[in-house]
Formats: sequence, structure tokens, C-alpha cells
Amino acid sequence: PVAKAPAVAEEPVAAAPAEYPSGFSWQWPTAGSILRKYSPAEGVKGIDFTGNLGQPVFASAPGRVVYSGNALKGYGELIIIKHDEVHLSAYGYNRKRYVVEGDVVTTGQPIGELGMGPESKPILHFEIRERGKPVNPATYLPPRPSNG
Repeated sequence: PVAKAPAVAEEPVAAAPAEYPSGFSWQWPTAGSILRKYSPAEGVKGIDFTGNLGQPVFASAPGRVVYSGNALKGYGELIIIKHDEVHLSAYGYNRKRYVVEGDVVTTGQPIGELGMGPESKPILHFEIRERGKPVNPATYLPPRPSNG
């Protein structure tokens, strides 16, 4: 069971607003090309980016890191950020994680490095979830820059 009330020990973080604004804007989590687009019918719950091993992975929106580890099978080194009561973003297959649970991050802050995916190529698996369900990240992200 998931506790509804936050633990008192989590409260004294000066940089953390009590509630995140629902009107924040999202940004792309990394440079690189899209290898696979969101396609729930094909089991793709987010966007897979290709790029260079070790290139930066950025927080797509402000929030608090609620998971940073490798215990969830199928995601490698995974970072999950809670943005508000509705939205989470997930960043899978990192080579390195720069953040730990409880960290408050800002949009565009480097949170990790692109790592190897299950097909032995550099991949970032990126998901946005609404109330726990995967949604198409492309509907949240700004238009892609024409050079990338």
C-alpha cells in the first residue's frame, strides 16, 4: 500500500515548493534521434532516443526524484521524477545517475548519462505518465529543433 501523507522527514527541503504548478512546460530529455515512437499496441510506452553513450539526460520538467535505481526490470538504471499529483516522467537505461531519491530538480537540469539499452546500443527510454498510465510524450513536448 502507498502511504497518502508524506513522511515528516521529507518536509525540510528548502528548494521544494509545496505543490508544483500544473502549467509547467516540458522539454526534450536528450539530444539524438527518435528510434521508437510511443506505440502502446507494440508495447512501446514512451519514446526511445538514440544518441552517444554518456551524452547528458535532462529533467523534462521540474519536480522531485521519487526513484533512482535499477531494481525495476526492463529499464536499466532508471530515474523517475514526480512533477505534480498527476504527472511522472521516467528515464531508463542511464549509464550514470546524477540524482537520488528526494532531490528537487529543475527543467533542463542534467540528471544522468545516456547508457546502453537492451539491444546493446545507446538508448534513452523516456515516458510520461498521467495518474500512473503511460501517455504519448510527444503531446507534451515542444516541437523538435530541426537539427535534431
